Amino acid sequence: MIVRDKTDIFALLFATRGSVLPKIAPRIIGLSAIAAGYVWLDTTYGPMMHTGASAFAVFGVALSLFLGFRNNAAYDRWWESRKLWGQLIADLRSLGRETDIFVGSSSRRQAILRGAIGFMHLHRLSLRGLPRDAAAERWIEPHWHDAAHPPCAMLDHLASELTEARAAGEIDGFGAKALTERLASITLAQAGCERIANTPLPYVYSLLVFRTTWLYCLLLPVGIVDSAGWLTPAFTAVVAYVFFGLAEVTEELGKPFGKTVNGLPLDAMCRTVEISIAPHLGEAPPERLKPQNYCLS
Repeated sequence: MIVRDKTDIFALLFATRGSVLPKIAPRIIGLSAIAAGYVWLDTTYGPMMHTGASAFAVFGVALSLFLGFRNNAAYDRWWESRKLWGQLIADLRSLGRETDIFVGSSSRRQAILRGAIGFMHLHRLSLRGLPRDAAAERWIEPHWHDAAHPPCAMLDHLASELTEARAAGEIDGFGAKALTERLASITLAQAGCERIANTPLPYVYSLLVFRTTWLYCLLLPVGIVDSAGWLTPAFTAVVAYVFFGLAEVTEELGKPFGKTVNGLPLDAMCRTVEISIAPHLGEAPPERLKPQNYCLS
């Protein structure tokens, strides 16, 4: 996720970190070249087809509305994902306090809280489709990665820890109920994240946006060559930047757990949990992750 204070106009105009421009630049250049070729043919070999800009104005408004709708849908996914991870952070903080209150055994508290942090890392890796990493293995044994569904396996393990603690008299019935409800809340947030990760925006939306945007930008010179002349390639480039840029933004926001610079900073949020739980484990809190080149991972 890009973390950057408001800067001067020069930096805003020429910033590329977090921008979709590098991804769509070849398309913009290609469309501008096609527009320039059309203007050259029109001026060299006589008038080509001219339709006027009115039809393209109506077409452009319709395309803008559709892109806006899709952008809102993608942002809703991004924002819901952020709220779900915020809920997970709150639940883990509450779990740390509740284990201090209800669980009498120090070793049992350690096992539960270390497993809870391990769950967050396993959940992060699962959502991103990544293999094991050192950040996760600091809290869990490597064999947890071999489970059919590592995050769920870890939650099952935490439930088993609570069952054993109840049987050993290390926790009373009220405490067991409170901690079980906390695990249920964590499970609910986990399921919400997986729903978003495993249910992308309908492919038909992407297909329609892709085809319509290309069609509009390819035909645009026909509508504006009369009034724009040799500025037609420039206007085509601006329109292509807006439409292709919006389409690319929705692709990134629609995948909030991805490793793109506009994805959610899951590494930093896992570190936030580690910082919050460290006092309950009797350990020194680690340092917060800081943005690298304005990007917080």
